[in-house]
Amino acid sequence: MAAADASKPQIGLYGLAVMGQNLALNIADNGIPIAVCNRSKDKIAATVARAKAEGDLPLTGIDEVGDFVKALSKPRTVIILVKAGKPVDASIELLAEHMEEGDLIIDGGNEWFPNSVRRAEALAAKKIDFIGMGVSGGEEGARYGPSLMPGGPRAAYDRVEPILTKISAKTDSGPCVTYVGEIGAGNHVKMVHNGIEYGDMQLISETYEVLKTLGGLSNDDLAATFGEWNKGELESFLIEITAKIFQAKDDRGEDKTAYLVDKVLDKTGMKGTGRWTVQEAAERSVPSGTIAAALEARFLSGLKDERVEAAKIITGPTDMPAVDRAQLIDDVRQALYAAKICAYAQGMNIIREAARQNGWTVNLGECARIWKGGCIIRARFLDRIKSAYDRNADLANLLVDPEFAAEINSRQHAWRRVVSLAAACGIAVPALSASLAYLDQYRRARLPANLVQAQRDFFGSHTYDRTDGLTDKPVHSEWAKLAEAASGTAPAAAAAAAPAEEPKADA
Repeated sequence: MAAADASKPQIGLYGLAVMGQNLALNIADNGIPIAVCNRSKDKIAATVARAKAEGDLPLTGIDEVGDFVKALSKPRTVIILVKAGKPVDASIELLAEHMEEGDLIIDGGNEWFPNSVRRAEALAAKKIDFIGMGVSGGEEGARYGPSLMPGGPRAAYDRVEPILTKISAKTDSGPCVTYVGEIGAGNHVKMVHNGIEYGDMQLISETYEVLKTLGGLSNDDLAATFGEWNKGELESFLIEITAKIFQAKDDRGEDKTAYLVDKVLDKTGMKGTGRWTVQEAAERSVPSGTIAAALEARFLSGLKDERVEAAKIITGPTDMPAVDRAQLIDDVRQALYAAKICAYAQGMNIIREAARQNGWTVNLGECARIWKGGCIIRARFLDRIKSAYDRNADLANLLVDPEFAAEINSRQHAWRRVVSLAAACGIAVPALSASLAYLDQYRRARLPANLVQAQRDFFGSHTYDRTDGLTDKPVHSEWAKLAEAASGTAPAAAAAAAPAEEPKADA
């Protein structure tokens, strides 16, 4: 393959909305000549103007797609940052018209991973490489260093890796980019990252509700509490910004001393990646209760008008018990940390199972490492996760890592006190509760699932496995006849366990 022409832009970026514009400036700011293009020409002009204003950065704006592609050094690399779905397909079709064998297209949007697999297969026919790359960190991350999660052909990644390394966030563990795995893996890991983010944000909002409603903490108190927490084991971007949110005053209303957080409507938006994560978990049969609870909490928040009416007719507890405020704050801190472990454990297991089923070579420890900087869930806690997978790459669940197990065990009582108190007082803590339920089911050697399976066999002949080793094959029993025989309402002779039959109904 011919060496790149250093006199030409080394990379191109198509799509100059907020993320695209900032990533382009990041690339140029790292001394990498870049050409940019966009469907609407005004955004090209705005990006060029910013590049000039921010230090005369090596960024060239080109109006026509054909000219844009031709301007790039061969083999060409173009990053697409447009809205997921049909706009990506349209952009790829437009670019591929002018691209040649050995060129590379990178989709940096939040895309449903099977779409990347489909696009890679279509481009392979033209011998154009394709990478689906998760980009996390929002506007600031894109500009100054995001966490990058690329998945695609290894050779294509190796070619673009020097650029991705330069523009990614940096931590004491290195650049926040790695070869995540084969095509689809990058989008999948970014999707699950966002699902974990849903869980993390919901857990934090529930601790806010408990501390405010039961502990009586003011916004100043909450800012101080979260600020203190950010100095310890909970240190993270989300805890840091939460402390700042409680400090912010309203700059639009008449009362400039009012806190802005209290003016925000309790109705959460979403862009779909959390829903995709829960759907993917269900498809792979991986428990994801914390993430699912966070998603459902967003759904319920959207029912604002219904909730206002329901509040008028549905009652709940009215007597709030007196609490030891210092004890409550410490209990909530411990509960939040323990519940976070469960959320991350669920996310990692979704990735692991998808990798197993798709034949991807995803390194879970590396996923944790590249999330340490640039992305929304960046946290000190991720070092612990990487260490857990370094100790045991085949770890079944973070909960059974010796260090995490010890931390969970030491925080259980505080966690249970918080969930119990919230339930008694009518305060919904769905993610804290779902995390605890996940733990309590996972740590039990025996669950009441035997009754559910018996019910399924009763009405649908779905069969069951025996615990005593009497047979090594699933069996079906005539439960009604056996019950009648046991109660004396039928002849003593009862139907014995029979070989498995075709199910009659589903459940």
